[in-house]
Amino acid sequence: MSNDQAAVSAPTGAGWAEALEEGAGAASAAQAPINDIHRVLDIPVQLSVELGRKKVAIKHVLQLGQGSIVELDALAGEPMDVLVNGYLVAQGEVVVVNNKFGIRLTDVVTPSERLRRINRSS
Repeated sequence: MSNDQAAVSAPTGAGWAEALEEGAGAASAAQAPINDIHRVLDIPVQLSVELGRKKVAIKHVLQLGQGSIVELDALAGEPMDVLVNGYLVAQGEVVVVNNKFGIRLTDVVTPSERLRRINRSS
């Protein structure tokens, strides 16, 4: 074989079918219309804002009542976590608008970082 020729190996047996499926999947994904995202936009997810966390014994949970105070591990003024289905998507700070509490997002987790965090947790 000369220096300007490259060796090409074709998959055989089951490897051939897998390679064909991978190639077809990549091609169809590249040709998929951007409008496909609209198929998932109405799927409900659980959005929660986390002020802090604390591990407590069950006996302390059973003693909780109206007016009880639970100290959290977060300090006042620290960013709050915004979770979607339990995964961190942003951080923010508490705001009051028309006598209602809300959260102003100060930092949004990038899609690539979200994927990294999901892959680490699975």
